[in-house]
Amino acid sequence: MGPNMSRRDRLKGLFDDTAQELAAANLEEETPLRGPAGPVRSMALTLGRMEEESRAMQEALLSGERVVELDPEQVDSSFIKDRLDVPPHDLADELVQSIEQNGQEVPILVRRHPQDDTRYQVVYGHRRLHALRLLGRKVQAIVRQLDDVDVVIAQGLENSARRNLSYIERAVFAFNLESKGFERPVIMKALSTDKTELSKLISVAKALPMDVIVAIGAAPNAGRRKWIALAQNWTRTTTSRLRGLLASDAFASEGSDGRFELIAAELAKRPGKLEAREYDWTPKQASDIKGRIRSAGDTFTIALKTGDAADFGEYISSRLDDLYDAFTAGK
Repeated sequence: MGPNMSRRDRLKGLFDDTAQELAAANLEEETPLRGPAGPVRSMALTLGRMEEESRAMQEALLSGERVVELDPEQVDSSFIKDRLDVPPHDLADELVQSIEQNGQEVPILVRRHPQDDTRYQVVYGHRRLHALRLLGRKVQAIVRQLDDVDVVIAQGLENSARRNLSYIERAVFAFNLESKGFERPVIMKALSTDKTELSKLISVAKALPMDVIVAIGAAPNAGRRKWIALAQNWTRTTTSRLRGLLASDAFASEGSDGRFELIAAELAKRPGKLEAREYDWTPKQASDIKGRIRSAGDTFTIALKTGDAADFGEYISSRLDDLYDAFTAGK
């Protein structure tokens, strides 16, 4: 068997394995041991669909492309983020050690960088790329001509095949794709989900501050119900209420699932009643106007009287939108 046939067989095996893994993941989602599948079942790929997707990708890769060696420093991350986990950062990482001992067994998929034809962009294989960069080795890659939609769907297929995204990673992936202008049918295909579940995923990612999501991480054991409950209970004051917890050593020392549980437990507590604060305000310059300010929990009032109180009140009211924009930009 010649070298070209050997390469062809190796790639065919790669995508045959992908189909089998997708099928296994589908069956695992439906096992009673994991509890009712609910919407998860509706978004799982059927075996026929998985084989079709795998076969289409296999044929595309085998249409004249070959595995090449690239310098990892020539390869940039994908334009769309789909993971919240941290890539390998030292030689003790399990993936790094595996590649050091056994070599890179599966090539990554890249395309020419859309803005710089001297560079490449990862479609999938980010963790392998980081591992090889740490080891100072060349990266085995398949170079394909892919547009943005191809990249999104290929990333979705790889995620389903190799390691399912956690619920919040799926939500952030969907939100990022919509933010970049992808239409929902494309996002549904990339995530192998339906219209109803996609709407719920995006609503969860929108409801929660992104810095809080990143601080928690992928939380693989916190499924759909827990994340939806967290999003539904999040209010404008929640972030400030949790600021101390998010910055604490106890929070940082926990794994991702532990960080989620700390957040959920804190939200389940009833916040203590804050004492109302009242104080007077007068302008620095000489004036008859007087103000009385009261802050109590979720309410804040300013009462103005005497002098030009009415005119100053109208002035403030007409500029509330600008003031609020400046306030949110500062946050």
